[in-house]
Amino acid sequence: MMSRKHHQFKGAEVSCCVKYFLFGFNIIFWLLGAAFLGIGLWAWAEKGVLSNISSITDLGGFDPVWLFIVVGGVMFILGFAGCIGALRENTFLLKFFSVFLGLIFFLELTAGILAFVFKDWIKDQLNFFINNNVKAYRDDIDLQNLIDFAQEYWLCCGAHGPNDWNQNIYFNCTELNPSRERCGVPFSCCIKDPAGDVLNTQCGYDVRLQGEFIHTKGCVGQFEKWLQENLIVVAGVFVGIALLQVMYTNLATCLFTGHF
Repeated sequence: MMSRKHHQFKGAEVSCCVKYFLFGFNIIFWLLGAAFLGIGLWAWAEKGVLSNISSITDLGGFDPVWLFIVVGGVMFILGFAGCIGALRENTFLLKFFSVFLGLIFFLELTAGILAFVFKDWIKDQLNFFINNNVKAYRDDIDLQNLIDFAQEYWLCCGAHGPNDWNQNIYFNCTELNPSRERCGVPFSCCIKDPAGDVLNTQCGYDVRLQGEFIHTKGCVGQFEKWLQENLIVVAGVFVGIALLQVMYTNLATCLFTGHF
């Protein structure tokens, strides 16, 4: 009798620890999701997207705000379900949390396997993605900032090289192009002067006519090189995220089944 009571008491202690541990994690996750979602909606409001929803499809390239909206939305929903489900020990919300998190883990695992098996296809899609966004460089300020960041970080220019910027109507070298940026590249392609304190945003003007002072390597090759050099770190991050997902899925399952 005493042993059974002791076991029940111990089980209640474990259940309480799991409950508040899961609640604490999810309330942080929920608030982060709300922040991401808020930033995304604010960015869309600044660009006038919320007042004209049809403009979402007008951009030819990728709108980085989508990352904040989608990631923030998923985090918000998961955080809400896990937070309220753990606090109220609501079986439906805990099951939803476990299944949703398990589904995300399965999709990540599937994407990782497919990316490894179809490496050449992924590379082709990356080329297409970058070139498509090169065309839309001036169409969206967030996309422009993303491309500039990537080219500055990886010391690259275009998908395969500076001439990829011929695909952009402002930078192409055709005689009919009236743009001052004709035969140029964005400033993020320029080789920075270590002694220069002021950013020269016009350093890319006419540089493809001269072939000097710009990075000549493409971003696809530079990204592959970076990935190989940081493979252990990247793999460690993905494994860490996967382990966290498995752990919290199991904790939620334990909480609604009562098996610890």
